Amino acid sequence: MSASRATGHPGQGGVPGGDARLAALDGVRILAALGVLCYHYLALDSGWGEPATSVFPVASAWAAYGWLGVEIFFVVSGFVICMSAWDRGVGEFAASRISRLFPAYWAAVLFTAGILFTWPEVRGVKAFSDVVVNLSMLQGGMKVPHIDDAYWTLFVELKFYALFALVVVRGLTYRNCVVFCTVWTVAGVVAPTADSGVLSFFAIPTFSPYFIAGIAFHLMRRFGPNAVLWGIAGLQFVLAQGHVQGRMISNLGRGLAAHTPVWPAHAVIACGFLVMAGIALGAFDRVRWRWLGHAGALTYPLYLIHMMAGLTFIHHFRHQVRPVPLVLGVTAFMVMLAWLVHRLIERPLGRRLRTALRRAVHDIRRMSARPPAVPAVPAALPAVPGVPAQAPAPEAERVRTSGR
Repeated sequence: MSASRATGHPGQGGVPGGDARLAALDGVRILAALGVLCYHYLALDSGWGEPATSVFPVASAWAAYGWLGVEIFFVVSGFVICMSAWDRGVGEFAASRISRLFPAYWAAVLFTAGILFTWPEVRGVKAFSDVVVNLSMLQGGMKVPHIDDAYWTLFVELKFYALFALVVVRGLTYRNCVVFCTVWTVAGVVAPTADSGVLSFFAIPTFSPYFIAGIAFHLMRRFGPNAVLWGIAGLQFVLAQGHVQGRMISNLGRGLAAHTPVWPAHAVIACGFLVMAGIALGAFDRVRWRWLGHAGALTYPLYLIHMMAGLTFIHHFRHQVRPVPLVLGVTAFMVMLAWLVHRLIERPLGRRLRTALRRAVHDIRRMSARPPAVPAVPAALPAVPGVPAQAPAPEAERVRTSGR
């Protein structure tokens, strides 16, 4: 979710748009983050202690589709990761991702844990060890509860990074990216019926279409569109539709999902793909509003801190403050806190962590390099009785030269 720039020209190994910042990507991030926030605050019952439909009869019906912001985030992630990894080695790629993800995440884990320890109204923290494990961002693979339920998406992102790192190791080229998208598509289609836990774990069939589509859209922007890339993106859109109903059930519950129309979810995904296609083709390159960059930088810390802490605040003050002012106040507080996390923690700590990791990568490469081979000096031939000993080649050459 970092700020991104585009350089070059389509069809010439570059990206259209000159040095223009991709402000449209920040706009997509903002809309996706607000959608997720509205879903948590307006459509979930846990913060209000009663059905959200009785608190917000109209707004909750639309906010029930806000979880689709996660799917849109994944498309953006595929686009941005492919773009940011270009011309980098795997060491630089890992350093960039770690320094980008962890500083704000560490702050969010500690903040949310502190809120849940203080007011365990919506949910508490079962063990201090859960907080410690959550700092690794690997709790999803260890079956340790997330401190904040929104963190499940980060483990999905980490798996995508691990898979894409294989392409970086192999060499990030146009061809290798297309091969990667093809292989991952096949794995995602086969995984649900292959009865292989490992394949399903890494293929991420529910969300892989969004990452792959994002990669295809970036390749369009960098090299220009063609039938292969349109085919990849179009196939991902089709495959994504098969998981929409299951995602509605997991987010809304089987009962509410049965009475909620599914067509708006399909429409949101279609709009997300169309907007990303427009960004790939340069249709939004004229959008250069500076405030989008500043607001887009807040989406990641806002996503990390808003859910469980925000629901706890809503639950704690729900009898003292009316619903609409309460939601607006909690949202404003979370945006302000996200700005503080970005300015005081994410930027300075991320810069230092990135510098330290790059230095470590350089040291590993330097100390792992093989020393230059030392040419062997030919030994003198063994002496033969009655024959003068022959000197090494340079010495013999000098003797002959001096004899002339």
